[in-house]
Amino acid sequence: MSIRPVKRIVEATPTLEGAGVHLRRAFGFGDTDETDPFLLFDDFRNERPQDYLAGFPWHPHRGIETITYVLAGEVTHADSLGNVGTLGAGDVQWMTAGRGILHQEMPQGDANGRMHGFQLWANLPSSLKMTAPRYQDVAARHIPEIVDDDGTRVRVVCGAFWGQRGPVDGIAADPQYLDVSVPPNTRKVLPMDTRRRAFAYVFEGSGVFRDASQPFGVLVEQPGPEEIVTRDVAGDRALVLFDSGDEVVVRSGEHGIRFLLCSGQPIQEPVAWYGPIVMNTEAELHQAVFELRSVASTLASCSKRATTLSESSAVTAMTLIATSWPVTTCWALNTKPTSLPGFPSVRSSSM
Repeated sequence: MSIRPVKRIVEATPTLEGAGVHLRRAFGFGDTDETDPFLLFDDFRNERPQDYLAGFPWHPHRGIETITYVLAGEVTHADSLGNVGTLGAGDVQWMTAGRGILHQEMPQGDANGRMHGFQLWANLPSSLKMTAPRYQDVAARHIPEIVDDDGTRVRVVCGAFWGQRGPVDGIAADPQYLDVSVPPNTRKVLPMDTRRRAFAYVFEGSGVFRDASQPFGVLVEQPGPEEIVTRDVAGDRALVLFDSGDEVVVRSGEHGIRFLLCSGQPIQEPVAWYGPIVMNTEAELHQAVFELRSVASTLASCSKRATTLSESSAVTAMTLIATSWPVTTCWALNTKPTSLPGFPSVRSSSM
């Protein structure tokens, strides 16, 4: 058995996303080699409603899958397939964008105003980039939780672990997505398929992801633009990137540690990335942009026939897509479109 060494630890950086949501980004919109098949990981955690209530209004995706995991508060989802649902604490949402989908995600705090969740983007291989879009909500009660003899708890969201299989399946990257809680001052060995790329993201407590006798922190590299820090102790909002091996070892600190442990089989294909569109070539990106702008043009021509406020607003929303196609973030739309040529047809339904 071989312990996976830690390549480096990265502090999640403050980011403004959607219509003004304050979150922390562990990785995304950069080099994907270390995290392949994963593209982006966001931690949206706030106790001030003004920092998240604007949410993530209508925006398109193509060529990826997303996994949204909520710990506190709620996230209301609606998409161009006609799906509408609300994720509560412990719930998971899986969405395959495939050839194209529009959706929105609007967070609401709990009774104390707290909102906390994660979103992970997984790449689709070239053979599935234009697959039919899909969507699935999984309630917290359907996610198995394993309690080991030493008190370690593992919620199995995706993949197989310790004889249990998570309820989220059908994801092309076939990820393993675990929510792991280790009691204070405990050394834990977690099995890991050596063929997979893996990372851990700490969101409670602290610990050492090495086979160390005692956890202690040493800053050995000056933080750069991405606040890259090499150290022994991984604390809150720390992303731990692992090298190869078939075991992950963690020794928790005096307050224990809770982290997500994610792994997936690398796709090892070219990545052409433009906001929420992820394809393999620049030509495919240009085609996606062309189709989206064609949509806006079509809907604009329908604006004269719009007989309701919702229809008129839909035209305005899709026009915004075509005229404000940003490079590094999702589009902020305010209303629901009624049709989308080149993407899945949209059912007309009230929200």
